[in-house]
Amino acid sequence: MGLIATVHAVEILRWERLPLAVPLVVDEERVVFIDRNVRIGVPDSVGPHLRVQSAGGAIYLRASEPIPPSRLQLQDVESGALILLDIAAEPAKPGQPALEPVRIVDGDGGALPRAAAAANTSENESEPRDAARASSRRATPVSVVLTRYAAQNLYAPLRTVEPLAGIGRANLRRPLALDTLLPTLPVHAQAMAAWRLEDHWVTAVKLTNTSARPVVLDPRALQGDFIAATFQHPTLGPVGQSADTTVVYLVTRGHGLAPSLLPKVAPIDAAVNLPPAAAAGQTEAGGPP
Repeated sequence: MGLIATVHAVEILRWERLPLAVPLVVDEERVVFIDRNVRIGVPDSVGPHLRVQSAGGAIYLRASEPIPPSRLQLQDVESGALILLDIAAEPAKPGQPALEPVRIVDGDGGALPRAAAAANTSENESEPRDAARASSRRATPVSVVLTRYAAQNLYAPLRTVEPLAGIGRANLRRPLALDTLLPTLPVHAQAMAAWRLEDHWVTAVKLTNTSARPVVLDPRALQGDFIAATFQHPTLGPVGQSADTTVVYLVTRGHGLAPSLLPKVAPIDAAVNLPPAAAAGQTEAGGPP
């Protein structure tokens, strides 16, 4: 039996600093390929009527009802560069074919460029020295800059996120065990995202209260080798409430979060590592081995 390959046409849109028109049909999903990690800004008036999903360099748009001409903002999380999409959704017409997927490329037909600082590194040998001089002149500590940038990416509206030269999204090991991060508090910790600037990393970790009582977050309870730690909120509400979750921003130097965490000690390891006197005490209390 022969196999028949199905070929789907793709509409190519060239980004030349002018808004790109992406028409939509109500109740029909349209895919936009951009091959970049982007954040998507949607106007408040459009949000309830437009489902927006992003995965693996593709954006999925589906309108639930007609939408007047509106503008979406796509922001590269590495460089901060913006791409503008003008959308409008109309009901499907009888016999109208499905809209083709869209691929966004640079104006010359190639892939969209990376951040300018990264692209020029190999072309200009003086750039590392320039970056070092810029770093020495920076008035704000790198840890503060990174923490502020991470908080803006997670909590602030897209239009307020300030582009930051030299910062890039860092790989995050998954799954990352965080049982030893706050061992004395009834919270569940989960790493969300990480960014790097120079030799510093910041990792955003979501904290969720697992108890029925409020929890006060004290930086002194954090276990690990961190340059800085900042909580988005100082307390957690009881589990099940809207305030039971927050984020802590952990800044490390020379590496990401994983090497800065304390190793988890298994119960058998703890027993083996007990001092001889303590081990003898356990034997006497428990009877002959």
